[in-house]
Amino acid sequence: MSDLLPGYSPSFKKPSEILRLSRKRSRSEASRGGPFSPGDAPKRIPGLRPFSPGPQRSGGGVKRRNPFASLENTVCSPVKRRAESVYDCNPVATEPWAKLPENPSPLTAQFSSVEDVLFEDHLDVDPAAATKTQSPEKPVTVCERPQGAVNFPADWSLKTRLLFTSSHPFSWTDHLKAQEEAQGLALHSRAAPINLPQNILDPKSCPELRCAFQQCLVYWQHPSLPWLQLFPRIGADRKIAGKNSPWSQDDALHQVLMSEWALSFTSLYNLLKAKFCPYFYVCTYQFTVLFRAAGLAGSDVITAVVSPTTRGLREAMKSEGIEFSLPMVENDNKKQNVPETGDQPDGTTDQESGTHSGGEESCDSDAEESFAWLEEMGVENQIKKPDAISIKLRKEKREVKMDHKPESVVLIKGSNTFTLLNFLINCKSIVAAAGPQAGLPPTLLSPIAFRGATMQTLKTRSINVKTQVNSGYKDLFSLEISGPILPHSLHCFSLLLKSAQRGSFSTSLYTHEPTAVFNTAIHPQTTKENISSDLTSCGLQPPTLEHLSQLCQLGKNSLRQLEMSDYKYTWKS
Repeated sequence: MSDLLPGYSPSFKKPSEILRLSRKRSRSEASRGGPFSPGDAPKRIPGLRPFSPGPQRSGGGVKRRNPFASLENTVCSPVKRRAESVYDCNPVATEPWAKLPENPSPLTAQFSSVEDVLFEDHLDVDPAAATKTQSPEKPVTVCERPQGAVNFPADWSLKTRLLFTSSHPFSWTDHLKAQEEAQGLALHSRAAPINLPQNILDPKSCPELRCAFQQCLVYWQHPSLPWLQLFPRIGADRKIAGKNSPWSQDDALHQVLMSEWALSFTSLYNLLKAKFCPYFYVCTYQFTVLFRAAGLAGSDVITAVVSPTTRGLREAMKSEGIEFSLPMVENDNKKQNVPETGDQPDGTTDQESGTHSGGEESCDSDAEESFAWLEEMGVENQIKKPDAISIKLRKEKREVKMDHKPESVVLIKGSNTFTLLNFLINCKSIVAAAGPQAGLPPTLLSPIAFRGATMQTLKTRSINVKTQVNSGYKDLFSLEISGPILPHSLHCFSLLLKSAQRGSFSTSLYTHEPTAVFNTAIHPQTTKENISSDLTSCGLQPPTLEHLSQLCQLGKNSLRQLEMSDYKYTWKS
């Protein structure tokens, strides 16, 4: 047959013959009962993976290990080659398993096969050296989970979407009854406090929880045009394009809209000044303004934050006599310790504070001082000096460079906010002259009612999905909330979910990016006790009021992830 089949091998055996020889060899090894067998390794060394997992054969013999179980069992394995080379260098150690210590060494975790553990005593490995020999591309890092906190930082940015996920269902948010919806709206209008237990066993059958959820969904807006999405306004031309806008063609209609908007804007500011409104937003097609009442964000005066700004807007504000500062520029200058010209007693420069008196004279004096050293050296006639126009253009270029960036955020305090109110009412550039938003007044957003406002509610949707965990599937529940989500709403939702989801949930927050810089720190001037006592009638819940009274900690960032575990918060920004 060998002549007919060139590839035939006389040593070829049928599979049945191989199985018979395997069973015979297993029985012989079991009958000898030598000092060590592969099946005894897991019993002798705790925590060690057996050669081949699985039940033993019914014949009483030990099942042979599968050579294809892992790459570490192959002949070409670098771990096995290292172990064999070490064993060859130590011919005296004929029974290395007899020298294993009772307590396994910490280095045992570094070995991935039985041979490595057996030859551990003969490998003089230093723990520090073992750490150094690891791959530099994958450094050893110890990831410690933060312990969490009872509260999270105040986030003054506007959110467009919140996505809550939890292992407990959100069915308590679906299909509110007419009585529950009406009661929730009434509670919001009366600014009734929310008192819920720490843990609600059956949230779906808790009417107080469902009413409080409806209460937290409410916000107030002006103008309200149902066929137009009036938030966000920056970059919304595509969403508004093609929609009916009769005010862009009719001047009389445009004047009516703007006059009503001015009345609503003035009403909001008066409520803010009287501390009946905690804060509100003015959203234009180019920038957003946040007005905060005295007592919030660590300030005892009314503050207004404008972002993003341009050099033209800042110059127009200066010409109206509005004093402002650039907090991010000031912070950078303090970090770099760069001396500024024209410093004022409060630490701001003429350019940053918005004062425009003697601007050209200061430029000329700076130029003369900067070239005074040329006269001392006697070479002032040999070097061409830049003229005043060149110096002015260079400074303007530096100012224009930060336009539309977070560094261009403007902070206005005290009585200057009232001047800003008049400036925005009379400023024609806050309304687009062309395009889909032409003639459309800015959007006013507030947590409380004001003149001409329309009550709106955030949109909600709950979804139940299954996620794969190890070898099975686990139910995962999610709640999506979309719309202009104000800072107080985020904190109220977290309080509700803390009780309804048994102190365990995670949140993904989607920020309206131009407003992320509203978290820029403002220098504190008063204590929290005085702040909380003055704003008790502003319409916010006491825990939420205390939350928004704290100092800004996020800088130009905003919250991206918020997680609660065991009633403790962790977050990422």
